Amino acid sequence: MNPRNFVGQLSEMKLAIIGATGMVGNVMLQVLEQRNFPYDELIVAASEASVGKKLFCKGKEYSCISVEDAIASKPDIAIFSAGGSSSKKYAPLFAEVGCVVIDNSSAWRMDKNVPLVVPEINMDAIKPEHKIIANPNCSTIQMVVALAQLHNKYSINRLVVSTYQSVTGTGVKAVEQLYAEREGREASMVYPHAIDLNCLPHGGDFEANGYTSEEMKLYNETRKIYNDYTIEVTATVVRVPVVGGHSMSVNISFEKDFSVEEIIQVLSNTPGVILQDNPANNEYPMPRFAENKDEVFVGRVRKDLSYPKSLNLWIVADNLRKGAATNAIQIAEELIKRA
Repeated sequence: MNPRNFVGQLSEMKLAIIGATGMVGNVMLQVLEQRNFPYDELIVAASEASVGKKLFCKGKEYSCISVEDAIASKPDIAIFSAGGSSSKKYAPLFAEVGCVVIDNSSAWRMDKNVPLVVPEINMDAIKPEHKIIANPNCSTIQMVVALAQLHNKYSINRLVVSTYQSVTGTGVKAVEQLYAEREGREASMVYPHAIDLNCLPHGGDFEANGYTSEEMKLYNETRKIYNDYTIEVTATVVRVPVVGGHSMSVNISFEKDFSVEEIIQVLSNTPGVILQDNPANNEYPMPRFAENKDEVFVGRVRKDLSYPKSLNLWIVADNLRKGAATNAIQIAEELIKRA
């Protein structure tokens, strides 16, 4: 099975993880092991500063190599979590040697020639000629997974989204800032303000329209993944002192009317979704229980009393897993299956 051209037989699967020493890269190695991903050879690569660092997967030790050496090894699939500038520089070089790149940065997501993929929704967007595949933003992934079947049945007109995003989405230094503040220690400031005992309505960079880059990702990526540019999206992204995952309050306006019972039935049968909606027993999704899980958790299902054909949902997922590492690895798994 050869993901290079999706035909023929592949005697060995050579997989590369680029950015393997980072927070998402480490989770990728965990997910590869837990899902028993079928590679014959694993290559771990990162920046020059990390060359020689020892990493572990499936009980075996690996020595981190440079990205240039990873290109020279000609892997079949390379999964990137190395930042946008590295992806822009190196992804085309991997593609030139016949490798399929699955990129976790924002570098390629809105490129019209690059598919933006969530396996449960739009694997058919990937064609044999595609050598670079984009992994969506973490918040976008969990939202579109939760809403996919509802969109298919009732047709989404508009989404009003407020996120409550874990500091892990910013990276290890943000986690260090949170715990240093909590423990009264000095720490480098990743955020412009304290994050412990605080909420920052500031995710990404502010753009000219007043929205942040993280908010605009929800707008742009949702429409591209669903291939429906009639959907209107408005979002407010908030960073909160949490490490377990991202939470979202989502208000959905549909073209067609519905009952709450119908919504619950659809959500109960949506791939990748676990419904947690029993408020009488205080059961609803929370990041502390979503942590280290691959599913998207949905609850607080209720009609919007203020507007017709509208619904409120609470959506939670581990942003490092389904929001990043797991989604990318699922894409790779599906490529191998279709080969």
